[in-house]
Amino acid sequence: MTGATVLAALLPAVPFGLALVGLLLPQRSRAGAAAFGIGGAAVALAAAIGLVFALDGRGTEASAEWIDFGGLPVTLTLRLDPAAALVAIAVAAVALAVQVYSVGYLHDDDRYAPYAAQVGLFTAAMLLVVVAGDLIMLLVGWEVMGICSYLLIAHDRRLPEAPAAAVKAFLVTRVGDVGFLLGIVLLGVRAGSFRITDVLAHDFDSGTLTAACLLLLAGVAGKSAQFPLHTWLPDAMAGPTPISALIHAATMVAAGIYAVTRLFPLFEQAPAALAVLGVMAAVTLLLGALAATAQDDIKRVLAWSTVSQLGYMAGALAVGSPPAALFHLLSHAAFKALLFLAAGAVIHAVGSNLMSAMGGLRRPMPVTFWCTVIGLAALAGVPPLAGFWSKDGILVVAERAALHHAGPTAAWVGWLVWLAGLLGVGLTAWYATRLLLRTFLGTSRAQTHPVDTPAAHASPASAIDAPAGSPAHTPAGPPHDPPGLLRWPVILLAVPSAALGLALLVTPFRDALALDETHLDSFVIIPVALLLAGAGLAWWRWRADPAADPATGLGPLRPAFARAFWLDEVQHALVVRPVRALGRLARRGDEGLVDGAVEGTGRGTSGLGGGMELLHRAGMPRAVVAVLGGALLLGLAAVLALGGTT
Repeated sequence: MTGATVLAALLPAVPFGLALVGLLLPQRSRAGAAAFGIGGAAVALAAAIGLVFALDGRGTEASAEWIDFGGLPVTLTLRLDPAAALVAIAVAAVALAVQVYSVGYLHDDDRYAPYAAQVGLFTAAMLLVVVAGDLIMLLVGWEVMGICSYLLIAHDRRLPEAPAAAVKAFLVTRVGDVGFLLGIVLLGVRAGSFRITDVLAHDFDSGTLTAACLLLLAGVAGKSAQFPLHTWLPDAMAGPTPISALIHAATMVAAGIYAVTRLFPLFEQAPAALAVLGVMAAVTLLLGALAATAQDDIKRVLAWSTVSQLGYMAGALAVGSPPAALFHLLSHAAFKALLFLAAGAVIHAVGSNLMSAMGGLRRPMPVTFWCTVIGLAALAGVPPLAGFWSKDGILVVAERAALHHAGPTAAWVGWLVWLAGLLGVGLTAWYATRLLLRTFLGTSRAQTHPVDTPAAHASPASAIDAPAGSPAHTPAGPPHDPPGLLRWPVILLAVPSAALGLALLVTPFRDALALDETHLDSFVIIPVALLLAGAGLAWWRWRADPAADPATGLGPLRPAFARAFWLDEVQHALVVRPVRALGRLARRGDEGLVDGAVEGTGRGTSGLGGGMELLHRAGMPRAVVAVLGGALLLGLAAVLALGGTT
């Protein structure tokens, strides 16, 4: 076993083992839970960094047979390469930031101990997906993440919407997971092995390959919140804000994109699957961006922006560039974790999720303000921050697919992704600028909106879009920057959000992701112009009336954007109601037929017994006479019978 293999095995094993120990701790054991949670993430981060050096730019694989299903072996395989090591660093770094931040954010939570252990399990599951070299191993990590997300989204039992959001996330992702499981089974059975190397080397016929890739895409749509299975992600904001950072930045939603990059040689041979992925990506990208423009809940703005950015990553895969998708996954992990943790600091200070109850926070919260500026600028793609380079890389490969027919996909898919990506740049700049202006600039609106009360959620905007979550606590005193436990993770995450793009100048980093050397061409003017136009429009609307929401400029489209084109309601009408009606019908059938038959048989038998009881019921004298009479009759009959024979 090589050093790289040992480090790769430690990646999921250490946080998993410490999380199991953490689950056994008493519920009020905060110090022990924090030590195990932070320790597990820190060891995983150290192992991931060590793995980069141990691999030294090369890939390797270690495998051992686990079990055998009738001649179909399932193996414990670690499949390692520099790209996997970089993704592992991102996962572990974000998990460590979330664990440290949670110590302060949940300082008054009496269920912190199981929370920290569940975050550790969540991290271990994602790391298992990252290093898995066998599809069944990958599926185990995939499913454990689903269970952990359910537990963590429902963590705050004071929020009435939290259990429903957790159930919704669990069920919607399960729908996709059914397809994912079937796709894995189809590939494994046809290849005679679940080992990814064997599956990639197998010569599938085109029909089988297309069917398997489409089934896998169902799982990707569920986990990575792609249209039409995206609806669970905004509602998942009912979970604690650090969990939002973990789900949106480094786990869960990243898993689907990462799984496609691992299996991309299969998708490369299935153009129909790539076309479906391209359509799904373009719709997701624009849907998320448009919905983000009209939200009043700061976490919902960030949630819908995640949906949109996942559309960019899926678009990069659709036009045949896993390196561009992975680079945007890494930069998105940094700036989205930063933005959620900074938003948590704002919510902690103000006591409301609603931007209509914020404003004027730049001076009392300078550290949070400048970190948010960096995160939003990276999200919008402002040069030279990380988001600019990663998003530009996607637009470049989409442009090449559209104009030069480069890559494995059809040209129209390239056009679709390119145009959606360009439009998304302008929309992202608009809602990112609006979030910054409404939250940190202008005058404070906290006085006009009582904090953390039902009235605070009754603003005009909330009338069309109820907030997904409530604040963690009622603030004490005026707003201020958070204490060190909450502030330092945000500051440290600002570093890669700003500087990760410079890593493109480092050859080993480019080689690890198989990225081309960066050359800005004349087409870069288009996204930069759209970025300036989007930001300028939001600023112009705000400048005209700083007290008004720039979203009022959306006019009659605002309700449609705020409700994300009522797709939740459509899903409720077409899926949830029929399923519930079917459930009620099944219950009535069970109660009326199955239970009715059993209970009817019992009642009939009981009634028959009662009737027989009545027939046999008689007073003692009559019974004695009847017995004696019967005995006499039997005696006479016997005498007559015996006399006849003699």
